[in-house]
Amino acid sequence: MAVPSWLERLRAAGKTALVQDGKRKIHYLFEDGKEMAEEYDMKTGQLMSRKWREKNTLGGSGKWQVEVGEPTSPLLGALESELITESSSNPIFMRKDTLSSFQWRIRNLPYPKEVYSVSVEEEQRCCVIRTTNKKYYKKFPIPDLDRYHLPFDAAALSFTHANNTLIITYQKPKEILAAEEQLQKELKKIKAVNSGDGECKTQ
Repeated sequence: MAVPSWLERLRAAGKTALVQDGKRKIHYLFEDGKEMAEEYDMKTGQLMSRKWREKNTLGGSGKWQVEVGEPTSPLLGALESELITESSSNPIFMRKDTLSSFQWRIRNLPYPKEVYSVSVEEEQRCCVIRTTNKKYYKKFPIPDLDRYHLPFDAAALSFTHANNTLIITYQKPKEILAAEEQLQKELKKIKAVNSGDGECKTQ
Protein backbone atom coordinates (compact mmCIF):
# COMPACT_ATOMS: atom_id res chain seq x y z
CA MET A 1 0.00 0.00 0.00
CA ALA A 2 1.45 3.35 -1.07
CA VAL A 3 -0.09 5.58 1.59
CA PRO A 4 2.72 5.28 4.19
CA SER A 5 5.41 6.38 1.72
CA TRP A 6 4.58 10.10 1.99
CA LEU A 7 4.09 9.76 5.75
CA GLU A 8 7.48 8.04 5.94
CA ARG A 9 9.08 10.94 4.06
CA LEU A 10 7.53 13.38 6.53
CA ARG A 11 8.72 11.29 9.48
CA ALA A 12 12.26 11.07 8.06
CA ALA A 13 12.51 14.82 7.38
CA GLY A 14 14.30 17.13 9.79
CA LYS A 15 11.58 19.13 11.55
CA THR A 16 11.52 22.33 13.58
CA ALA A 17 8.47 23.83 15.27
CA LEU A 18 7.70 27.40 16.26
CA VAL A 19 4.62 28.68 18.10
CA GLN A 20 3.65 32.23 17.16
CA ASP A 21 0.41 34.26 17.00
CA GLY A 22 -1.78 31.27 17.83
CA LYS A 23 -0.20 29.22 15.04
CA ARG A 24 2.09 26.21 15.11
CA LYS A 25 4.67 26.58 12.35
CA ILE A 26 6.46 23.44 11.18
CA HIS A 27 9.52 23.52 8.94
CA TYR A 28 10.56 20.31 7.14
CA LEU A 29 13.93 19.69 5.53
CA PHE A 30 13.93 16.63 3.24
CA GLU A 31 16.89 14.46 2.28
CA ASP A 32 16.87 15.87 -1.28
CA GLY A 33 17.28 19.42 0.07
CA LYS A 34 13.65 20.45 -0.51
CA GLU A 35 12.02 22.47 2.24
CA MET A 36 8.37 22.63 3.25
CA ALA A 37 6.84 25.08 5.73
CA GLU A 38 3.36 24.60 7.18
CA GLU A 39 1.24 26.69 9.56
CA TYR A 40 -1.56 25.19 11.64
CA ASP A 41 -4.19 26.90 13.75
CA MET A 42 -3.39 25.94 17.36
CA LYS A 43 -7.06 25.66 18.38
CA THR A 44 -8.52 23.74 15.44
CA GLY A 45 -5.44 21.98 14.02
CA GLN A 46 -6.46 23.30 10.60
CA LEU A 47 -3.77 23.83 7.96
CA MET A 48 -3.47 27.58 7.26
CA SER A 49 -0.59 27.55 4.78
CA ARG A 50 1.92 25.28 3.05
CA LYS A 51 4.94 26.51 1.08
CA TRP A 52 7.76 24.73 -0.76
CA ARG A 53 11.30 25.77 -1.57
CA GLU A 54 14.00 24.03 -3.61
CA LYS A 55 17.66 24.75 -4.14
CA ASN A 56 18.30 26.72 -7.30
CA THR A 57 20.85 25.74 -9.96
CA LEU A 58 23.64 27.53 -8.05
CA GLY A 59 22.84 25.67 -4.84
CA GLY A 60 21.27 28.64 -3.08
CA SER A 61 17.73 28.74 -1.72
CA GLY A 62 15.04 29.39 -4.30
CA LYS A 63 11.83 31.37 -3.77
CA TRP A 64 9.01 29.95 -1.67
CA GLN A 65 6.14 28.54 -3.77
CA VAL A 66 2.74 28.70 -2.06
CA GLU A 67 0.62 25.53 -2.25
CA VAL A 68 -1.97 26.40 0.41
CA GLY A 69 -2.83 29.86 1.76
CA GLU A 70 -2.64 33.45 0.54
CA PRO A 71 -0.43 33.91 -2.54
CA THR A 72 2.75 35.82 -1.73
CA SER A 73 2.86 39.38 -3.03
CA PRO A 74 6.02 40.72 -4.63
CA LEU A 75 8.42 42.49 -2.27
CA LEU A 76 7.15 45.98 -1.65
CA GLY A 77 9.46 48.72 -2.77
CA ALA A 78 10.95 46.67 -5.59
CA LEU A 79 11.04 48.70 -8.78
CA GLU A 80 9.24 46.00 -10.77
CA SER A 81 6.29 45.93 -8.40
CA GLU A 82 5.92 49.70 -8.71
CA LEU A 83 5.99 49.64 -12.51
CA ILE A 84 4.17 46.39 -13.25
CA THR A 85 1.38 45.64 -10.81
CA GLU A 86 -1.30 43.05 -11.39
CA SER A 87 -4.74 44.57 -11.85
CA SER A 88 -6.74 44.33 -8.65
CA SER A 89 -9.71 43.17 -10.75
CA ASN A 90 -7.89 40.10 -12.11
CA PRO A 91 -9.08 36.72 -10.78
CA ILE A 92 -7.05 35.64 -7.73
CA PHE A 93 -6.66 31.86 -7.35
CA MET A 94 -5.76 30.45 -3.94
CA ARG A 95 -6.17 27.26 -1.95
CA LYS A 96 -7.65 27.39 1.54
CA ASP A 97 -8.39 23.95 3.02
CA THR A 98 -10.81 22.91 5.72
CA LEU A 99 -10.31 19.96 8.07
CA SER A 100 -12.43 17.67 5.87
CA SER A 101 -11.81 19.04 2.37
CA PHE A 102 -9.38 20.67 -0.04
CA GLN A 103 -10.81 24.04 -1.05
CA TRP A 104 -9.93 26.65 -3.66
CA ARG A 105 -11.23 30.18 -3.95
CA ILE A 106 -11.07 32.30 -7.08
CA ARG A 107 -11.86 35.91 -6.27
CA ASN A 108 -12.99 38.57 -8.77
CA LEU A 109 -15.23 36.25 -10.82
CA PRO A 110 -18.48 38.21 -11.13
CA TYR A 111 -20.39 35.83 -13.43
CA PRO A 112 -23.43 33.88 -12.12
CA LYS A 113 -23.01 30.29 -10.92
CA GLU A 114 -24.63 28.73 -14.01
CA VAL A 115 -21.76 30.06 -16.18
CA TYR A 116 -19.19 27.77 -14.47
CA SER A 117 -18.46 24.09 -14.82
CA VAL A 118 -15.86 22.28 -12.73
CA SER A 119 -14.74 18.80 -13.71
CA VAL A 120 -12.11 16.17 -13.01
CA GLU A 121 -9.67 15.06 -15.72
CA GLU A 122 -8.67 11.65 -14.38
CA GLU A 123 -6.00 10.90 -16.99
CA GLN A 124 -4.33 14.30 -16.63
CA ARG A 125 -4.81 14.16 -12.83
CA CYS A 126 -6.23 17.64 -12.48
CA CYS A 127 -9.42 19.64 -12.07
CA VAL A 128 -10.64 22.03 -14.76
CA ILE A 129 -12.74 25.18 -14.42
CA ARG A 130 -14.54 26.33 -17.56
CA THR A 131 -17.03 29.13 -18.23
CA THR A 132 -19.68 29.12 -20.96
CA ASN A 133 -18.84 32.77 -21.72
CA LYS A 134 -15.16 31.82 -22.34
CA LYS A 135 -14.01 34.43 -19.81
CA TYR A 136 -12.12 32.11 -17.47
CA TYR A 137 -10.33 28.76 -17.81
CA LYS A 138 -8.07 27.10 -15.26
CA LYS A 139 -6.48 23.68 -14.78
CA PHE A 140 -5.07 22.82 -11.38
CA PRO A 141 -3.65 19.67 -9.72
CA ILE A 142 -4.28 18.31 -6.24
CA PRO A 143 -0.70 17.54 -5.10
CA ASP A 144 -1.98 15.70 -2.00
CA LEU A 145 -3.65 13.02 -4.16
CA ASP A 146 -0.41 12.61 -6.14
CA ARG A 147 1.68 12.31 -2.97
CA TYR A 148 -0.59 9.58 -1.63
CA HIS A 149 -1.01 7.93 -5.08
CA LEU A 150 -4.80 8.18 -4.88
CA PRO A 151 -7.21 8.43 -7.84
CA PHE A 152 -9.30 11.51 -8.57
CA ASP A 153 -12.99 11.11 -7.74
CA ALA A 154 -15.51 13.29 -9.59
CA ALA A 155 -18.11 12.63 -6.88
CA ALA A 156 -15.87 14.37 -4.29
CA LEU A 157 -15.90 17.63 -6.28
CA SER A 158 -18.46 20.43 -5.83
CA PHE A 159 -18.57 24.21 -6.20
CA THR A 160 -20.55 27.27 -5.22
CA HIS A 161 -20.42 30.96 -6.07
CA ALA A 162 -20.97 33.95 -3.78
CA ASN A 163 -19.67 37.54 -3.47
CA ASN A 164 -17.80 37.37 -6.82
CA THR A 165 -15.89 34.33 -5.53
CA LEU A 166 -16.00 30.80 -6.95
CA ILE A 167 -15.47 28.25 -4.17
CA ILE A 168 -14.45 24.73 -5.21
CA THR A 169 -14.50 21.92 -2.66
CA TYR A 170 -12.98 18.44 -2.95
CA GLN A 171 -13.78 16.09 -0.04
CA LYS A 172 -10.60 14.56 1.35
CA PRO A 173 -10.39 10.76 0.85
CA LYS A 174 -10.50 8.69 4.05
CA GLU A 175 -6.87 7.62 3.50
CA ILE A 176 -5.71 11.25 3.66
CA LEU A 177 -7.92 12.07 6.65
CA ALA A 178 -6.40 9.10 8.54
CA ALA A 179 -2.84 10.07 7.54
CA GLU A 180 -3.38 13.70 8.56
CA GLU A 181 -4.74 12.63 11.94
CA GLN A 182 -1.66 10.46 12.47
CA LEU A 183 0.65 13.29 11.40
CA GLN A 184 -1.01 15.78 13.77
CA LYS A 185 -0.32 13.46 16.71
CA GLU A 186 3.34 13.27 15.72
CA LEU A 187 3.71 17.02 15.14
CA LYS A 188 2.37 17.74 18.61
CA LYS A 189 5.25 15.70 20.06
CA ILE A 190 7.83 18.09 18.55
CA LYS A 191 9.01 20.50 21.21
CA ALA A 192 8.05 23.93 19.89
CA VAL A 193 10.10 27.06 20.36
CA ASN A 194 8.10 30.18 21.25
CA SER A 195 8.66 33.23 19.09
CA GLY A 196 11.30 35.50 20.52
CA ASP A 197 13.62 32.57 21.31
CA GLY A 198 15.55 33.20 18.11
CA GLU A 199 15.95 30.60 15.40
CA CYS A 200 14.14 27.33 16.01
CA LYS A 201 16.42 24.36 16.33
CA THR A 202 15.87 21.01 14.65
CA GLN A 203 14.42 18.41 16.97
